[in-house]
This record gives sequence, C-alpha cells and structure tokens, in this order.
Amino acid sequence: MTAEHSAFWDDLAEDLHDPEFLRHYVVESIRIGTIDRIVNELDEARDAADLSKAALARAISADPAVVRRLFSAKHVNPTLGTLAEVAAALGMRITLEPLPPAERKSVTEPLLDGRAADTQALAQHLSELRNGTSPSAAA
Repeated sequence: MTAEHSAFWDDLAEDLHDPEFLRHYVVESIRIGTIDRIVNELDEARDAADLSKAALARAISADPAVVRRLFSAKHVNPTLGTLAEVAAALGMRITLEPLPPAERKSVTEPLLDGRAADTQALAQHLSELRNGTSPSAAA
C-alpha cells in the first residue's frame, strides 16, 4: 500500500468519526453498490436474451438513449421505476433481501448510531461495496 493510498484511508477513517459524514458516506456507498449490481445483472440478462438496447427500449416505451445510458454510462442514477420496467421486459423482477448478519452489524448499526467502533474497517467494507467486490466478513 502506498503512502498516498494509506493517507487516503487514514483521512477517510478520521472523517467517519463525524456522524453526519458517516451516515452520508454509508448511504451513498450502499446506493452506488446496489445500483451497479442491479444494472450489471440486468445488462447480463439482456445480453443472455440476445436483446439489443434499442429493442429493450422499445419494449418499455423508452427513448433508446435512456437504455444506452443505463448500460453504458459510468455514473448512472436510474429510477426504481426504470429498473423495474427493464427487469420486467427481461422476465425478471427486483426484490429486497435482508443483509447478512455480519453486514447488518458493519453497515446498519453505524448508519443508525452515527458511529462505528472501527472506522478503518467500515471504510474498507464500504469501498468493497462501492467497487462491487465481496465485502470482507471482518468489516
């Protein structure tokens, strides 16, 4: 780990001591990770169905640019309605699932309490969520 990389993580861990910053950072990390995962799974289903983006757009009565942006843009923020329509056109639906116990403890408790016992571990866990990698169980 480089000194620059370590300094970033140290600064982030320090910033996570602020309850308002912590809550905002947790919410944004979960939002980014969740949307990325859903969009990636929908794109994989679209590809597996051999359905073009234009055909998918026609199926949901959307402008083709909407679907192109959904699957091509680096930073998308689709509505739940758009995701549900795309999922339905692909024979899927979006559902909620409970977080595993370890993740509930590492994410939900700090979000509700506004503090984390180990801000370094929380920062690492949220980074993994944002990047779509498996969250470590130790977080």
